[in-house]
Amino acid sequence: MNDMQRSLYLPRFLPYRLTKLSGMISRNLAAKYSTMFDLTIAEWRIVALLGSNPGLTAREIAPLASLDKVSISRAVERLVKSGRLEKRKLDGDRRSAALYLTEAGTSTLAEIIPLAQRYEDQLLAEFTPEENEQLDHFLNRLDAMADTLK
Repeated sequence: MNDMQRSLYLPRFLPYRLTKLSGMISRNLAAKYSTMFDLTIAEWRIVALLGSNPGLTAREIAPLASLDKVSISRAVERLVKSGRLEKRKLDGDRRSAALYLTEAGTSTLAEIIPLAQRYEDQLLAEFTPEENEQLDHFLNRLDAMADTLK
């Protein structure tokens, strides 16, 4: 085994490549959303998740949004202050609150959805429908495998 084989070649290391790609895509989207809607990446993820899963708690959102507790807490507070999110106390648990989009939050999400879909369409434009299906299949398999390697 030569030195190159023993070392980690970062440009071909899958976790690095996925992180780099994810960061690039998130930054591109955030640049659009921060200017147009005054939203951070964390806020955008929370709004999107609550749009399809109303009533989640911050603890439930964290793994779904791939965000830490501090980022979630800050984003939730900003969204509440901006009037896009409301907290509702949970019966029997004074430390947690169910989170819901307000009318303003729902309106913001309705404006973002077509922009996000257009961005995804542009990102995948060079792929055939079959390749898009394969990509989705591979990502699902990687997700499942990564979950077993915790």
